[in-house]
Amino acid sequence: MVAAAQERMPTLYLSHGAPPLADDSQWTAELAAWSAELPRPRAILMVSAHWEEAPLALGATTRVPLVYDFWGFPEHYYQVTYDAPGAPELAESVRKLLCAPGMPVQDIPDRGLDHGAYVPLVEMYPAADIPVLQVSLPTLDPARLMEIGRRLAPLRDEGVLIVGSGFFTHNLAALRNLDAGVPGWSAEFDAWGRDMLENGDVDALLDFLRTSPAGRLAHPRTEHFAPLFVTLGAADATGELDTQKSVIDGFWLGLAKRSVQFG
Repeated sequence: MVAAAQERMPTLYLSHGAPPLADDSQWTAELAAWSAELPRPRAILMVSAHWEEAPLALGATTRVPLVYDFWGFPEHYYQVTYDAPGAPELAESVRKLLCAPGMPVQDIPDRGLDHGAYVPLVEMYPAADIPVLQVSLPTLDPARLMEIGRRLAPLRDEGVLIVGSGFFTHNLAALRNLDAGVPGWSAEFDAWGRDMLENGDVDALLDFLRTSPAGRLAHPRTEHFAPLFVTLGAADATGELDTQKSVIDGFWLGLAKRSVQFG
């Protein structure tokens, strides 16, 4: 992509929710209000918890079907469409920024957007008129993901909105009683994560399974927290860690939906 003379785009981490996000009027309103306050992106680069692939993979750069990567939901969730344009120029820029010894990049041209990407985008950019590229999580190692974010950071000056999509707490197996309110482990981890973000304590965040309360309950697998580190890297590269703000907080079915913006 050719650099454009425009303001630097923020970089986001959002808790994307399950497909029923579309039925939660508060959440959809929060996402819509958030996007309305952002500069309009030239393109969107999505990193979702729901695509782990190594080496790092670039998804479709043309319009292909969505990936309905969930099971047992009512049929209407499988009828959702999001026909955003592909972003071949962005894919080429990502390839150039990331390709290095020990960091190969592959193409999976038939891989469409999964629900970690399209569910929030339907609410934030419903016209589906902004080119979108999804890339995989090649690792769950926070430090390596931060480095990927740092390498991608120049795209922000070209009008690209870099979005890490996960869930601030994510342990579906522990949510045995949905009427029991917010589990202690979810509330404790959310409060800790808020404080670490506000204090800019990246070292604690990088080592979150050891330094946080209930970290292993909040994230028995860490793929939903992992996209945060791409976002942190993209902010760190431009010296903007101290600009963080939580745009959305609170809980959904006991899970923390904290979503943050840098820049």
